[in-house]
Amino acid sequence: MPGSRELYDAVLNGNAKKAHDVTQAAIGEGVAPMTLITEFMIPAMDEVGRLFEAEEYFVPELLLAGRAMKSAMELLRPLLASAGERMSTKVIIGTVKGDLHDIGKNIVASMLEGSGFEVVDLGSDVAPEKFVTAVEEHEPQFVCMSALLTVTIPAMKTTIDALSAAGLRTRVKVLVGGAPVTPKYAREIGADGYSESASGAVTLVRNMVAAA
Repeated sequence: MPGSRELYDAVLNGNAKKAHDVTQAAIGEGVAPMTLITEFMIPAMDEVGRLFEAEEYFVPELLLAGRAMKSAMELLRPLLASAGERMSTKVIIGTVKGDLHDIGKNIVASMLEGSGFEVVDLGSDVAPEKFVTAVEEHEPQFVCMSALLTVTIPAMKTTIDALSAAGLRTRVKVLVGGAPVTPKYAREIGADGYSESASGAVTLVRNMVAAA
C-alpha cells in the first residue's frame, strides 16, 4: 500500500510535513481515508502513548506527534465528510473557565483524534454554558475537561451541574484530568472517570466505549 509505513513513521517521529505529503500521495493512489486512519495513524499514536508511558517520549514528542497526525487529518477529514463517513465516537474537550493552560488538553485532544475518535476542541477558558451548547449541538458521547490551576477546578463541578440542569448529564460520560485533579475529587463532583495522563485518557475512553 502506498506510503503505509511512511505514514506510520511520520506520525511516530512527529514529522508533520512528511505525514501531510505521504497522506496526499496515498489519497492520490486511491487508498481509503479510514484505512489510513485505522491501519497506520491509530497504531502510530498507540505507540506514541506507549513510549510516553515508558518515559522514552516526553511532552515535546507528544506535541510533535499530535501535530503530524493533525496535518494528515486535515486532508482526510473533508474526504470522510463527503463520503458520509464519521468516527464512531465523538468527544468534546476543553479547559475549564478561568484556566488558560491548554498544552495538556491539546495533547489529549491530539491523541484521541489520532486514536480514531472525532474530537471537538472548545479551547481554553471554556464557560459551563459553552460546554452545554456544544453537547446540544454535537451530541457527543464524552465530555473531557482539563484544569491546571487549583483555583479553577471548581469549574468542573459547575460544568457538570450545568449539564444536569440542562437535562444532558445522562447523555454523556464526563471525564476530568489535570495536575490538581485527583480520583477522589473526580468522584466527589460526579465525574464518570479520571486520568492523570493523555494516554490514560485514551485508554479510559476506549474501555468505556467497549463496555457500553
